[in-house]
Amino acid sequence: MDVVHPRCAGVDVSKRDAKVCVRIAGAGRRKTVATVTTWGSMTNQVLALRDHLRDQQVTLVVMEATGDFWKPFYYVLEDDFEVMLVNPRHVKNLPGRKTDVSDAAWLADLGAHGLVRGSLVPPEPIRQLRDLTRARSALVRERARQVQRLQKLLEDAGIKLSSVATDITGVSGRAMLEAMIAGERDPEVLADLAKQRLRNKIPALTEALTGRFTEHHGFLARTYLNLIDQHTAAIEDINARIEVVIAPFAPIRDLLVSIPGVSITVADVIIAETGADMSAFPTAGHLASWAGTCPGSNESAGRVKSTHTRPGNPYLKGALGIASLAASRTRDTYLAAKYRRIASRRGPMKAIVALEHSMLIAIWHMLTDGTFYQDPGADYYSRLKPERAKNRAVDQLRHLGYHVELTEVQPSVA
Repeated sequence: MDVVHPRCAGVDVSKRDAKVCVRIAGAGRRKTVATVTTWGSMTNQVLALRDHLRDQQVTLVVMEATGDFWKPFYYVLEDDFEVMLVNPRHVKNLPGRKTDVSDAAWLADLGAHGLVRGSLVPPEPIRQLRDLTRARSALVRERARQVQRLQKLLEDAGIKLSSVATDITGVSGRAMLEAMIAGERDPEVLADLAKQRLRNKIPALTEALTGRFTEHHGFLARTYLNLIDQHTAAIEDINARIEVVIAPFAPIRDLLVSIPGVSITVADVIIAETGADMSAFPTAGHLASWAGTCPGSNESAGRVKSTHTRPGNPYLKGALGIASLAASRTRDTYLAAKYRRIASRRGPMKAIVALEHSMLIAIWHMLTDGTFYQDPGADYYSRLKPERAKNRAVDQLRHLGYHVELTEVQPSVA
């Protein structure tokens, strides 16, 4: 097998240290030499490792993506070497022969012969944006958990506020909760705190606010509300910081939000997770496959065992799922028409994945060409195959008991 990188290093990373195998291919009759050394994960040790690899004239460093432990090594070495971060699923060693030393040697062999592909590691500005968007997602989920805990507490107290009000932490719900914490127990007084459209439900609110809310419930409710406020303040701070960091990518965000269903928040996540540089993906299909929105391939002996989509980036897939749900509810758009078309035959979940795939295809072309989204229109499928659309409409009317006679209308001349 041809050697692509005569001087290659494989790095097996752990929390405390890393096993480094430097593989130097022999020329002619000379044997290939592989030397394994151990280096600590502290910054000074990583810097010393960098100097060691320079002395060995290494051209490629291959390391496994192990948790977050690869980051101190990758960020120090990336400026001086071609560093390839690989998916552990793609470089599994033989079972029963797996040690840290053998893993490092195996990575070096694979890298030397060009048998591995590197994962996408974006540049520093995108990494900062990614840290912020992921932190925001985590805080939003944690705030939602606190709201759920508050709702469970109200159920324990016999307060059915969530059955009447959509958002128990909205303006009206917050006013009622604050009053109950302060000691108010009269359901009519509490219901009268409703604002705007919720005032139309005062009789139902009066019934829902009749319960056994005690001082104990008030203490826990105050704790949960304080946590919700803290998370809200942290999210607002992160949003402000994101606006600063994403400023160089503002034109790209403007392109993305032209897609139906893609909000500013979703666009931020798309930029952070894909890097906004489509040169990393040769085709739109590569982007969709990398994101895990394409059917998987698992075939043996001519028999297809599974076509389930592969695991993808959970942050990107979550954002695309939100955008797809929003797009499916739009009016007079191609994405909504596609959702209805697929959901009627294969169910809503497969239709959502199909919309995610379509969005990624559009995103690749938009960011490659620098163009805004151009919606094909809700009548795209009718225009694509007009004869089929006509026959389907006629069959539906006949099944309803109508006699249909069609007369072609000539287009008017302006």
